[in-house]
Amino acid sequence: MIQLPEDFITKMKALMGQEYEALAKSYEEKRTQGLRINTLKIDVNSFLRINPFHLESVPWCPEGFYYEEGDRPGKHPYHEAGLYYIQEPSAMAVGTILDPKPGDRVLDLCAAPGGKSTHIAAMLQGKGLLVSNEIHPVRAKILSQNVERMGIRNCIVTNEEPQHLAQRFIAYFDKILVDAPCSGEGMFRKDPDACQEWSMENVAACAVRQIEILSFAAKMLRPQGQLVYSTCTFSPDENERVIEQFLREHKELSLVKVKAYEGFESGRVEWTAEGSQSLKKALRLWPHRLRGEGHFLAVLEKHDGELPKKNKGKVKSLDKNSMQDYFDFGKNYLQQVPEGTFIQFGENLYDLPELEVSLEQLRVLRPGWHLGTLKKNRFEPSHALALSLNASEARQIISLPAESKEMNAYLKGETIEANGMDGWNLVCVEGYSIGWGKLVKSILKNHYPKGLRW
Repeated sequence: MIQLPEDFITKMKALMGQEYEALAKSYEEKRTQGLRINTLKIDVNSFLRINPFHLESVPWCPEGFYYEEGDRPGKHPYHEAGLYYIQEPSAMAVGTILDPKPGDRVLDLCAAPGGKSTHIAAMLQGKGLLVSNEIHPVRAKILSQNVERMGIRNCIVTNEEPQHLAQRFIAYFDKILVDAPCSGEGMFRKDPDACQEWSMENVAACAVRQIEILSFAAKMLRPQGQLVYSTCTFSPDENERVIEQFLREHKELSLVKVKAYEGFESGRVEWTAEGSQSLKKALRLWPHRLRGEGHFLAVLEKHDGELPKKNKGKVKSLDKNSMQDYFDFGKNYLQQVPEGTFIQFGENLYDLPELEVSLEQLRVLRPGWHLGTLKKNRFEPSHALALSLNASEARQIISLPAESKEMNAYLKGETIEANGMDGWNLVCVEGYSIGWGKLVKSILKNHYPKGLRW
């Protein structure tokens, strides 16, 4: 049984009146669990044909599904292959509401661990730009790992303060997501530790920080662009009142009404400081009204403001002569050698997404698509390259059944016997890429990363 903080109970009873009993009862129920199919690697119908779990559709996310408690999707080869992302069902609504289109420039400003970023990337379908930022270094590394696992090519992962990004990306993005750090009231059922960390003082501190983050985000949004503000808290101080204050200080933005799915509720005007009727356009997701945890969403549109600065020109790509080993690898093992703007960080070779802004003096963890390392007289392909390839893009593949002892051995880092052509082979599970192996006389030398092995 979850022990809710006394101050939280008092506050919510005062706000909700008789409805509080329904909310309190929801804490006695099991939390909902979900996964979202990664359409960068597999379409929904194809996944459902090979799906080993008990799935039921999430109404507000076409790629989203509830799974049963007995399922273990986090410990399955399909998870390692990036065929899905384990994500709380209410959180899936954020990507649906943001609705990025292929070709858009999108910023996810508070992105770790990566559920919403990887959803955005799937909707972009490899076209356009995604900048995923996380201020905490450890969480930023987890974010980067999830971007890699989902096979995303057009994402730059940064570990920066919002104000530093705002100085560089002035009026640059078509869509911005601010999934703001909050008191986490909506996650008490999912994460009981959040109860221990909750306090009225923390709620107030979060609200101050949320306004600040939104102000920097507004500078990076182009005119006619849209910003989605979301939290996983019930607190009006962090939701309706934050948006109310922010719009009072930023006349260039206004709230936009978006589709509300069954069980979604509009923002509570009676909980605002000034009774702003426009807050009805915001959305609240309650655990006693739908199958999901607590969430708040507001969509803001910028109707005027600073125009984007003129492009300073593209980043100069590496000289192709210095990358001959990469092109030789591509010619031998890929159907088509990826082209683009190549940059080198140490030994690491990256393909930078289309970008007119300098990344110099920014803390960048992943400046685009990691292709591999340029060692002396050889190129070694990266795990990120493997996960981002379809089987049809590789010249040599070894596909293993999901439940086979060979697949299990591969994920443990063991060598396995396999038939095929010597050299680099793209290892697949049921035809979907999961890593590299190097075949020598029917023995596959394992190149699955040590830190990911089972």
